[in-house]
Amino acid sequence: MSKFERSRRLLEKKERMLAIESLSRFANLDVGREKRKGLPEVILAEGKFAREVAKISQAMVRRTGRAIISRCDAAQVRSIRAVLGKGSRLEYFPQSRIVIVKSKGYKPRRSGGRVGVLTAGTSDMPVAEEAEVIAREMGCEIRSFNDVGVAGIHRLFEPVRDLLKWGSDVILVVAGREGALPTVVAGIVDVPVIGVPTSRSYGFGEKGLAALAAMLQSCSLGMAVVNIDGGVGAGAVAAMIANRVGEYRMRRVSSGNGE
Repeated sequence: MSKFERSRRLLEKKERMLAIESLSRFANLDVGREKRKGLPEVILAEGKFAREVAKISQAMVRRTGRAIISRCDAAQVRSIRAVLGKGSRLEYFPQSRIVIVKSKGYKPRRSGGRVGVLTAGTSDMPVAEEAEVIAREMGCEIRSFNDVGVAGIHRLFEPVRDLLKWGSDVILVVAGREGALPTVVAGIVDVPVIGVPTSRSYGFGEKGLAALAAMLQSCSLGMAVVNIDGGVGAGAVAAMIANRVGEYRMRRVSSGNGE
């Protein structure tokens, strides 16, 4: 390959990484984000007209083969279905209100990364599912356990043992109320922990404020914290950590050095 040809291909690669899809006056889609940094563009449906969400998702599928839309209401889901291309398939997660649309030929990546998920209570599961979907779409394997909060801390030990035996690269801990569970988990595991406060609380410190404050004030090292109800952000960070480890693990296995 000539020097000119190498330069041309490098320029084309950079252009794909910085690509923008403009839709009238309401959206400029970062369609090159996944190539550029390993994170997909996620469309926030909240606050948008249903027709706008549908057009954005349609453009994303056309340019990248996949659209991830978070916090959809029923009208937005119907609009997305109405513009599905031939052969495209839609997956809807009603608990977290995430929609995934993929073209017929889209091939998901598999990184070998492993993300563990724990929720303090059943009411925290919608935020946990949001994180799980994002991490899975970024190529990770997921293993989750629900309703293992500190009010009955004996429920926690077996799930944590299982995640460590499985080889979880990072553990997401989702909790509302006083937000104590991530601190406890971070104090007993040897992998990074991401605390995810949820708004499932009332009274003093309502709407997740107490949970967020408790996690930020944690004395257990090795824990990071995302915003209240920040499932998308938590899933993205967890996947970036796990993908690095997963790629290293897969290289070791392929080279014959074991796991």
